[in-house]
Amino acid sequence: MARQSPGFYNTIEYIGPRPRKPKRQNPFGGWVIILIAVGIGIWFGRPLVPFLKATQESASVEQAEVLISTLESGSEIGQHIAAEGLKRANSDVVYDPAYYRISYPNGDIAPTKGAAADVVIRSLRGIGVDLQQEVHKDMVENFRLYPQLWAAMGPDTNIDHRRIPNLQRYFERHGESLTTSRASGDYRPGDIVVWSLANADKHIGIIVPGPGTHVDEPWVVHNIGTGVKWENILFEYKVEAHFRYPTEKAEASR
Repeated sequence: MARQSPGFYNTIEYIGPRPRKPKRQNPFGGWVIILIAVGIGIWFGRPLVPFLKATQESASVEQAEVLISTLESGSEIGQHIAAEGLKRANSDVVYDPAYYRISYPNGDIAPTKGAAADVVIRSLRGIGVDLQQEVHKDMVENFRLYPQLWAAMGPDTNIDHRRIPNLQRYFERHGESLTTSRASGDYRPGDIVVWSLANADKHIGIIVPGPGTHVDEPWVVHNIGTGVKWENILFEYKVEAHFRYPTEKAEASR
């Protein structure tokens, strides 16, 4: 047995890892991860909002028929344009913005095909306005005033009127340019709206009344890729331009 040195206490031998001071937990770590996850979900879920909203507020064919009858009995040209737009709502149209050779004037691609601009073109033809002819006549005289985005050397009756930037320029020159506010009361049936989408593409549609109890709200007839729809999406995208066409003066001279 070992002899203890006088004046010293007995020592206890400890065998094992050296004790470490416990780390302080960061109270924000878990919350930061949760916030990041929520932010990612909101960002990638935004494109689904218009679709989900439209699904919840679907409009029936029967409601459209009642509204069409009411609009056609109205005295304003915009009411008749809105009625023509509603006639095309929920129709079986495959989204197709491709180039086709068509007749002139009053030329059209197959009625089972079309894009956003075709909704406006066909609706205005329903009141006797041929945008194919009107846009072409203006482009023949003022080609350089129109967007130069397609390397075209001159006007083309097959496609010019089906391009939204061209329609926007035509309405700026020959229609009435209106406010792009987010106030529902600034939009009337038959008005034409151009939106700027998140990917910088343009979209176009026609203002119509909503169904049933939504009749005083500005809804939209449009085709953004899933056929011609009647939906409450006016302010789901950035309103870039807002037109009334034909103007009262132009209509009076017809």
